[in-house]
Amino acid sequence: MSGLVVEGWVDQQWETSILPALESYIRIPNKSPLFDPAWREHGHMDRAVAEVAEWCRSRDVPGLIVEVIEDPQLTPLLYLEVPEQSEVPGQSDDTVLLYGHLDKQPEMIGWEEDLGPWSPVRRGDRLYGRGGADDGYAAFASLTALELLAREQVPHARCVLLIECCEESGSPDLPEHVQRLLPRIGQPSLVVCLDSGCGNYDQLWGTTSLRGMVSGELRVDVLDEGVHSGDAGGIVPSSFRILRQLLSRIEDEDTGRVFPAGLNAEIPADRVAEARKVASQIGDDVSTKFPFAGATRPPDGDPADLILNRTWRPALAITGLGGAPAPSDAGNVLRPSTTAKLSLRLPPGVDGDAATAAVKTLLEANPPSGAGVHFEAEPSATGWNAPPIAPWLERAVDAASSACFGRPALMMGEGGTIPFISMLGDLFPEAQFLITGVLGPASNAHGPNEFLHIPTAKRLTTAVARIVADHHLRS
Repeated sequence: MSGLVVEGWVDQQWETSILPALESYIRIPNKSPLFDPAWREHGHMDRAVAEVAEWCRSRDVPGLIVEVIEDPQLTPLLYLEVPEQSEVPGQSDDTVLLYGHLDKQPEMIGWEEDLGPWSPVRRGDRLYGRGGADDGYAAFASLTALELLAREQVPHARCVLLIECCEESGSPDLPEHVQRLLPRIGQPSLVVCLDSGCGNYDQLWGTTSLRGMVSGELRVDVLDEGVHSGDAGGIVPSSFRILRQLLSRIEDEDTGRVFPAGLNAEIPADRVAEARKVASQIGDDVSTKFPFAGATRPPDGDPADLILNRTWRPALAITGLGGAPAPSDAGNVLRPSTTAKLSLRLPPGVDGDAATAAVKTLLEANPPSGAGVHFEAEPSATGWNAPPIAPWLERAVDAASSACFGRPALMMGEGGTIPFISMLGDLFPEAQFLITGVLGPASNAHGPNEFLHIPTAKRLTTAVARIVADHHLRS
């Protein structure tokens, strides 16, 4: 593939076709079912899938199959299939499986004045709006990469694209979809996922591990109704104080270290070495990419240790609180209950279901002051550690990064969760994995001011095409 010609064509596709379609997608408030239980009645998900499917059908990809798979009990799935492109078609049953998702996180507060979750705004190299980078761009970039190969008449294996609609809810519907589609999917030897992060926007990044997660709502009840705090203070225990006590069973409030041994895992030596290599390349950018307030700073530790904190150690976050009025509305009332939404990231290798059961037992046992304590768990996720990378894939990723970004690739674990990847690792233990994405510094997936870094998305599109082509030539 001629570099300048290819780059010019990909740039044109992004500017004239993909970005307008992506802006339309951003305008759709297609929140994941966990955050919009009435998603079917609202129709936003169906609209998003229909728009993306229509765009896919418009592409010049010979033999392309575009199918929206619907089931009254499941979220929809966009299934795409591109036949093998070869001088002698039909001689290989090899498959490349590509993945993305179309559901979104909720709005979140804190957007800048002229930005919003459902209002696409382009500022220079950035396209702001919910879901553009996580993960609406993936369907467009994946199919454009395959269209590029068709245009350049570059041979490649048969490709299947799965674009799901419940990833942000833990992918509860995807296993059923995949089981039904296994005869059509086949046995992929390469899985490409465009739903991950990048340490910077200067090179191609491969994700080597993902954390799992325990999540749910922890509720503490001390009264049937609120009472005067002056009357009850000293007699009725504070539900918030009991909540603090319960959380201390899991986490050291001074350091953030998660106590229970079953929620920790030994870090493999190769992942420690990998973290040190990345730290030597990006240094303090590991932490300075975050918008710390005031004099807030990360825990003491060198960049490599912070990378391991983020990728191979458990971490607890309280992502929501209920049972309390806004401070401006708070009277002198001892509240009857407090509810906290817990998000506990787990190291790769820790079973999500077992960890959820352990956390529930730990939180609900022997409640302080006899308070009512209940942990309502959500579906868990188990983390993933990539299999050893095959030499051909290592060469292909590095070559694609050098060609498209001008710098060698880097590999690093990610702190987030992609439930689909762990499931695929179990289904296809012989497959190689390229997990990558555009979620780099300040892109802020799930938070306010989420943006897609457009030049990275363009380069990644070409990089995926190159890697799929090299997959066909591997020895």
